[in-house]
Amino acid sequence: MVFGKIDYINLLPFHVFLKKSSLPNTFKRSCEHQKDVPSVINHKLRKRKVNAAIISSIESKRPSIKPLNIGIIAQKNVKSVILKKGLSKKDPASATSNMLARVLGLEGEVFIGDRALRLFLQEPSAYIDLAQTWNDKYHLPFVFARLCVNAHEHFFARLAQKFVQRPIKIPRYILQQYASKRDISMHDIRDYLKLISYTIGKKEQKALFIFLKKANQLKKTNT
Repeated sequence: MVFGKIDYINLLPFHVFLKKSSLPNTFKRSCEHQKDVPSVINHKLRKRKVNAAIISSIESKRPSIKPLNIGIIAQKNVKSVILKKGLSKKDPASATSNMLARVLGLEGEVFIGDRALRLFLQEPSAYIDLAQTWNDKYHLPFVFARLCVNAHEHFFARLAQKFVQRPIKIPRYILQQYASKRDISMHDIRDYLKLISYTIGKKEQKALFIFLKKANQLKKTNT
């Protein structure tokens, strides 16, 4: 079994959970060997180079993979998926965030992940928070990614269920490592993680349905 790892701060609780779990060390090591940005992990899951990954919502409807009910969710604002108004420019790392900007009718440069969080914290007035804009319009959370599998569904479903059963405490030394590597303070990391949730419930399912429907309409319009 191979899990594809996206090494962003928003998935830090999940990675700490895996590290603390009683899973085989070979599985844990495979996560580190298959570490990349969302767009690359999407591709690896399609090609069955990994068996499971938390991938972009826009990619999670493919018939060859099975989505599970955990993901990366912003209830309102998120700070790490942002747009700077101007000429349209996609972030090559994320299909969902680029499509979200289009669904919202916004033009500009899209930034995602830890780089986006750092930019937003430095100059919040210069950027539009795409999750907050979605919430203002639809009064729903936004699901950026979902855990999807192409094999070993029951194993990963049980793993996901254990992850959401109780809050994950991130050790101080890991927070310090991320703060140093990403040039984001520990305080800001803690505050940011309060904006992220992981369980896909009824509201999140509704939000996903609306987003994927509108994304599909845009794709048809452009063909």
